[in-house]
Parts: sequence; C-alpha cells; structure tokens
Amino acid sequence: MGAAFAETLAARGLNLVLLADGRPALEATAERLAAAHGVEVRPVVCDLAEASFAARLAHSTSDIEVGLGVYNAAHSFIGRLFDRSIDECLRVIDVNCAGPLRFAHAIVPPMLARGRGGLVLMSSLAGAQGTPRLSAYAASKAFNIVLGESLWAELGKDGVDVVVSCPGAIRTPGYRKAARAEAPGTLDAMLVAERTLDALGRGPRYVPGAVNKLAAFMLGRLLPRPLAIKLMAKSTERLS
Repeated sequence: MGAAFAETLAARGLNLVLLADGRPALEATAERLAAAHGVEVRPVVCDLAEASFAARLAHSTSDIEVGLGVYNAAHSFIGRLFDRSIDECLRVIDVNCAGPLRFAHAIVPPMLARGRGGLVLMSSLAGAQGTPRLSAYAASKAFNIVLGESLWAELGKDGVDVVVSCPGAIRTPGYRKAARAEAPGTLDAMLVAERTLDALGRGPRYVPGAVNKLAAFMLGRLLPRPLAIKLMAKSTERLS
C-alpha cells in the first residue's frame, strides 16, 4: 500500500521521502520511482514503532518543504487477543497509534507556519466497530478515524487539510497470504491510493469503493451494533 501511494504521488510529479524499516526494498523502490518519473526520492530507513523515528524524520527533512504527509504503516496479527504476547499487542499501538501522532508532530507544524499542507491517515472499515480476531488492529484503526476527523476540524482553518481513508480489503501481498477467499469489495492498492489522494479537501473521512461505502453505511447506520460485530466476525474467519 505504501508503494502504491509513492507510485501515485511520483506519477503526479511530487518529490518523495519514503519511510520503511527494510533497506533493500526501500532503496529499490526509491530508485525505481526516481528513474520512472523523474522525481527526487529520499529513502529514510527507520522503525516506525520506535519513538526516535520522528526525530529522524524531522532531521532528514530539515532542508526541504514537506507539503503532504501520508501515514500508511500498520502492524497487525490475526487471532484471539490473549493468544498473543503483550509485547506484540503493544507493537500494534506503537505503530498504528503512537506512530501517526509522532509523524504528524514531525511534519505538520511547518505546514501550519506556511498556511498550507495536507495529511493522510490510513484507517480501515475494521475500525468502525468491534472486529473479532483483529481486535487490537481494529481498535487502533478506530483511534485513527477519530484522530483524523479531529485534526481535519483543528487544522483546516489554518490551511492544512486532513483525510482519513477507511478501505476494506486491499490486494496487497499480506492480504493475499492471509485470506483464504477474497472479500467482497476488495480493491487494488493503486486504486485506493488514487481515490484517497483525490478525497483531500472533500471531508474528513473517505471510504473507497462502492461496495465498501455500502458496507460502511449498513454496519454503521442500519444494523444493530451486535449484528455488525457478528458480521465482521464472519469476514475475519477467512483470514489466517
């Protein structure tokens, strides 16, 4: 998903700063995008679960103007919460909740000083209600929904737009490996990236895909909460 955002932005002529903890794949992606699109690409190797990554990001971008930030990183596990160690549960919080806060603190203040900029946070339909077997992940994505909506209201008057994207299943390598059968409404990563970026300026929350929009409406507006949670449980049964 991160590579899809990078590809989409590079194709639109934006220079990039890419963050990831795997140097070979990160540097290969940076070289490919720079060659294909004629943009500058700066790879920054860091672990987004570490508190120090925000300072590393700020240092790595101190000589440039960051106009748009996309926090796409996520950590998850599939299964019952208490079958996992507390350390793995807390890593979900470190990457999915503390991570976007640190990221925003590193890049948004200069945007506010300039009076322009944008921030994209990736959430999920799983964050709209309880999601068995993805409990820590779903809770972290609920955090991102509320954070993104709040920042949209706080920062908009100062020229910084915010959108939080809430897709359903995405055809990523990780999803293909975990899913025994593809969920209805599954989307390609490039489509999610393109539509999410196009949603900047159109409200705080965006759900890509017609099937996912319908699912979000039914789960959030029409169905009783217990039934919505049970339907999500049926969906996560396909993951392993």
